[in-house]
Amino acid sequence: MTVDIRVIRAGQLYRYYLRETVTGDGRRPAGTPLRTAQEQAGVPAGRWMGRGLTALGLLPGQEVTDQHLRNLFGERGRHPFADRIEADRLAAGESPQKAYRAGALGRRVTATGVDFVFRPAPTIYLLWALGDETTGRVIEAAHEYAIGRVLEWIEDEAAVIRYGKDGTCRVRPPGGLVAARFRHYEARSGMPLLHDHVLLSVKAQRPDSAWGSIHTTALHENTVAASALYNELLAAEVCEALGLATEPRTVTEGRRPVMEIAGVPHELIRWTARRSEQIATCLAELEQEYVTTVDDDGEPKYLPVVSERARAKLNRIAALKTRPPKKDTDRSLAQLRADWKQSATLTSGVPATVINSLLQSSRAAAPKIWDRIPTVVDTDRAARNVTATVLMMNGGGRFHRRHLLAEARRHLALLLRGRRRDPHLDDHIVAAAVSTHCLDISEPKTARGLEPGYRLYTAQSNLPTPP
Repeated sequence: MTVDIRVIRAGQLYRYYLRETVTGDGRRPAGTPLRTAQEQAGVPAGRWMGRGLTALGLLPGQEVTDQHLRNLFGERGRHPFADRIEADRLAAGESPQKAYRAGALGRRVTATGVDFVFRPAPTIYLLWALGDETTGRVIEAAHEYAIGRVLEWIEDEAAVIRYGKDGTCRVRPPGGLVAARFRHYEARSGMPLLHDHVLLSVKAQRPDSAWGSIHTTALHENTVAASALYNELLAAEVCEALGLATEPRTVTEGRRPVMEIAGVPHELIRWTARRSEQIATCLAELEQEYVTTVDDDGEPKYLPVVSERARAKLNRIAALKTRPPKKDTDRSLAQLRADWKQSATLTSGVPATVINSLLQSSRAAAPKIWDRIPTVVDTDRAARNVTATVLMMNGGGRFHRRHLLAEARRHLALLLRGRRRDPHLDDHIVAAAVSTHCLDISEPKTARGLEPGYRLYTAQSNLPTPP
């Protein structure tokens, strides 16, 4: 996946995020102001995003400050301007206890947010890293656009606030969510890796304007669908802006192909994949341990097939186990690009003439692909293929709507090869799949099981195998 998720706890903000993540993964010296540390690291300032900013007196694109982060993420969910609110209340004669409570956003929480990491497919960030500044700006703009659209989808379709006895009341946050976005330019290995950390606050307003907390499990459950949407939107924006097309690349036999920009040599992907190869090797070992683990009675402890959810967890473990130490030096983006181009020329095996003309060769590869792109998507056929694929990928033959949605987005990316599509086409395909090719086998024991997103499905017995 190209969108990862990690829960942020109050203590972590001080130990990790404020010290390293917000400054491009560099080590921030104690006492150094946030903006100074970001300038020294050569990364841009963090920016606020999300529809929920209005309720907090913040603006989209406004710079994220140290105090904002400490209050919202580090102090168990307080207002970004809690210090000012508390000072005003004290000046008005309120007691310290009441003044402190005035800066709170509902009940205190331990898990104060989630960290979504958005990173493009390798060929996209290679074009960004090895191309000219204009190409780089186009790709960064497309990257920001895709992140914004995914956040809107999370606000409208994935995020829920739980409240009431045992959390039985579940509603979408009507005012939206609040997130702080931080851009990084390189991987821990020093290789190019454009990616953004989006720190999403769990605090959101309920319909009665009281502040509640987002259910983080729901965000985890929808990460695959969010990743598929980001990949599809980013590729479409880049391809439309630069005149490119995508093609499938098989990374691991037996698994779905990854959509990459056509015309970019795969040797360059291998040049950047030192850490990816380490993670893949470790992941294979972890998966083998997973499927062979037995309990005290000698019975298999887990399913013999590694599910997507289990694989995502194992991948995070593999990433941590193979994580290299932090970098010691910081370089500007211009210096990074010069160093990357020199390294690619010397060590990738790709001729310098090809590296210097990546955009031109990618544009030349696009027309042959465009000739094969359908002008109209057959919704019924897509629904049938999506259902059959989801059935095969879920060993138990049971799945939820989010599984169909993620697969519909991947199917459209494969079908359209970087072309834009109707923004609701993925939902239309899922609706056709549910109504025509799926059986509802839900046996809800709770109110949650009655919600459309948690209905349980399987495929009809006469479903044909996808071509």
